[in-house]
Amino acid sequence: MEIRRPRFVAAVTLGFALILLGKAGYGQQPSPFYQGKTLTIIQGREPGGTGDMRVRAVLAFLKKYIPGQPNVVSEFMPGGGGRKATNHIFRGAKPDGLTLGNVGAGLVANAILGQTGVQYDLDKLTYLGSPNSASQYVFLSRREAGLGSLEKLRATPGVRIGAQTVGHDIYINGRLFAYLIGLKDPKFVTGYSGPEVDLALMRGELDARANIADTIVTRTPEWIEKGLIDFHAILEIPRGEKHPRFLQLPELESFAKSDNERKLLAMFRSFRLTGSPYILPPGTPKERVQILQEAIRKTFKDPEFRKEFKKLTGDDPTPLMPEAHEKAVRELPRDPEIVKFFKKIAGGDPLPPR
Repeated sequence: MEIRRPRFVAAVTLGFALILLGKAGYGQQPSPFYQGKTLTIIQGREPGGTGDMRVRAVLAFLKKYIPGQPNVVSEFMPGGGGRKATNHIFRGAKPDGLTLGNVGAGLVANAILGQTGVQYDLDKLTYLGSPNSASQYVFLSRREAGLGSLEKLRATPGVRIGAQTVGHDIYINGRLFAYLIGLKDPKFVTGYSGPEVDLALMRGELDARANIADTIVTRTPEWIEKGLIDFHAILEIPRGEKHPRFLQLPELESFAKSDNERKLLAMFRSFRLTGSPYILPPGTPKERVQILQEAIRKTFKDPEFRKEFKKLTGDDPTPLMPEAHEKAVRELPRDPEIVKFFKKIAGGDPLPPR
């Protein structure tokens, strides 16, 4: 009897090949969740300011460290010192890990102070960390306003102080400086982006503002080089964290006259040390939270990120990692008496008598 071995061998070989291919297909890993998707960062601010620069420094590295390397884009949702954007993240954004927020320190301050319009629960948001925590703020006036000394600043009624919105970090800083330095009936003018406050100051529409020390040095160096600005005081966060360019300025706490005023500053420093939080909506799947937290950790540890952050903001990053961020929020001071006092300073009404 004739046996056709070649056909038999071919059939067996084909069978083994199909089995192996089947096993290979069965063992394939699924594509990463973020592959081919777009991750959107909702910023609670206008474009172009320091907060936006901090986010821009993160974008390419976040894409690099998220498995699947999604597109990462920004959208801007200014309003209420970050309240509008945070409310959207908390109540409106789909908790699928594709939308996160980045908001300034007003996110924390507005919630602890119980400000009008807060529709989010600070303790139910998910925190991914912040690229910045330590900072210094400077109070300044344009030289043409003739407010070159603290005595002139205090003696001039109705100094016009610019900021973005009521409740914004820069607005609260301006109010703290005005109150503790002892300005007479200052006027707070809002409705600008950060760079627009600078332009309004130079056009004579405003007399003064508070701003981040490194932003001044990076964005408007001509103010210093050409003597266009008078600098009056600095707020160190944390206290003792000096800025080399403004060593001559008195620290704001030196103007405090009572324990409550010192506690007021301590509360604000605690708020500000939470930085510019990256947040996710409640209910975001745990595995996607972990992916994003790990991407943030790797970003903040990347030496190239530190260079990019310095280039865009003029400041060195002072990162809060996700676990430290959650802990900082849990441990925020919430003394009712100081909260009540702070609300008067941070709100939209005239500053309280001293």
